[in-house]
Amino acid sequence: MRASTAAERVEPQLATADQRDITGGEALALQLEREGIDQIFGVPGVQLDQAIDGLARRNGSVAFWNTRHEQAAAYMADGFARARGDVGTCMVVPGPGLLNASAGLATAYACSSRLLMICGQLPSGGIGRGLGFLHEIPEQSRLLSSLTKWSARARSAAEIPGLVRQAVHEARSGRPRPVGLEIPPDVLGEVASMSLCDPPPDDSRPLEPDARAVSAAVEALRSSVAPIIYSGGGVIAAGAAPELQALAERLGAPVVMSRNGRGSLSDGHPLAIGPLGASELLSTADLVLVVGSRFVDGNGVPPSTAPGARVVLINAEPADLGEPRMSSVTVLGDARRTLEAIVAELGGGRPDTDRTDELASLRATIDGQLASLEPQMSFVRAIRQAIPRDGILVNELTQVGYVAGFAYPVFQPGTFLTPGYQGTLGYGFPTALGVKSACPGRVVVSITGDGGFGWNLQELATARRFDIAVVVVVFNDEAFGNVRRTQKERFGGRYLGSDLTNPDFVRLAEAFGIAATRVHSPSELAGSLKEAIAGNEPILIEVPLGECPSPWRFIHQTAPAPARSPAPAR
Repeated sequence: MRASTAAERVEPQLATADQRDITGGEALALQLEREGIDQIFGVPGVQLDQAIDGLARRNGSVAFWNTRHEQAAAYMADGFARARGDVGTCMVVPGPGLLNASAGLATAYACSSRLLMICGQLPSGGIGRGLGFLHEIPEQSRLLSSLTKWSARARSAAEIPGLVRQAVHEARSGRPRPVGLEIPPDVLGEVASMSLCDPPPDDSRPLEPDARAVSAAVEALRSSVAPIIYSGGGVIAAGAAPELQALAERLGAPVVMSRNGRGSLSDGHPLAIGPLGASELLSTADLVLVVGSRFVDGNGVPPSTAPGARVVLINAEPADLGEPRMSSVTVLGDARRTLEAIVAELGGGRPDTDRTDELASLRATIDGQLASLEPQMSFVRAIRQAIPRDGILVNELTQVGYVAGFAYPVFQPGTFLTPGYQGTLGYGFPTALGVKSACPGRVVVSITGDGGFGWNLQELATARRFDIAVVVVVFNDEAFGNVRRTQKERFGGRYLGSDLTNPDFVRLAEAFGIAATRVHSPSELAGSLKEAIAGNEPILIEVPLGECPSPWRFIHQTAPAPARSPAPAR
């Protein structure tokens, strides 16, 4: 067993009055139900037979949503977790089942998602012996541990309630990240006299910041003339958006949002700036307050700041406070609790300067630069026009999706989902299914390309079987578009492996019993999206797309503008 560094060992509270003779599979189902887990996404198999029967005996109190591929099961659990703000659970067989699900598990790890992976194992006597059992892979436990912050293996049926209790505690505590639990088939089938565990009334324990570190951050802010706030995905994961806004308004400080931090402050707020404004503001700020962000680019290099600028780092993960970052003050703590403490110690008052005109001018400059990205920008505006402000867009790695990553206005936390630094092509559609299953009353739209959609298009069957009313928009350029552009621009048009042969996506969807249509313009897309949303049924919209201008100069726009001397510190 590998214990989490983010939470202490939990001693299970046994409900002795419930002691009874049951199988390990029944104990698993009963303890999951007691933990508040009401949905599991997975694919059944022989090593899980007793677990599936345990769930069946609960008569739907813990719903089992069978997907058509283990990858989709993990993605759905990730989407469910991010949308619900709680644990999303998937269940897969060992070996190829875990390997198939590992892309979703890695995405959940990258995006700080509270995912519980329940994985089958070999019969206990065969683990590690290399005898060629069905679904055997070497060192499965090490593989699972490498993609989770905590993992364990049950060695007896009586251990299952306590391990489920521990797993859920770990998932809900500290830095949100996946956890894993392996259970061999003989342990699931074992009958034992056991008791369930009673979860505590409130299982969450946000990491409290050190008061001295908070005071040091406050002192740095008080002496700053031109501060900015850099907000990452940790703000959203901690539910800290109101505290972020309160601090920004108290300081009059612009809030630059990373791609994962989109929505931590509404794009409609006068102090909000998206990722494309980062370089300009970082080059002029005399203090950068970084909240809930790794604060490194895709190559592990911190963004450039103005000469002499101080950097204050706030993060719940110790590893994100150290090298390669240089900082003046570090605060280890939950983003919400830390921002609350900073606002309280700063006290009331008005900001010394009003920067709203400056920021409005910067936004206008960015909008002018984006005008060259057509037709992508028109499609992004059409999508935003159709989706209500609290609707959730699951973005993908497609020509329109790349532009949406920095140009789609986001007004509420958790309404714009990405695969984070994993960049897992094909994650979008099944993740959107998980989001919708967690929030059936919310509008959920998935945008994807024909290449990425091919990874999980079989989950149209899952959407139909469980009536998951996701609208999936497939932008079809008959290629892995970015690969093909690179081959054209850098390699003299030597195309290899980038052209695709696709089905007729409209007819394919209809074959699964999914309504479908094809549109050819942004205005048609906006109209079809609105109709699909109003119908509250799963639907596919195909958009044939020609060659698009490259968005990469914007995506790689990480170096700051020429640095100017920051205003002198007071």
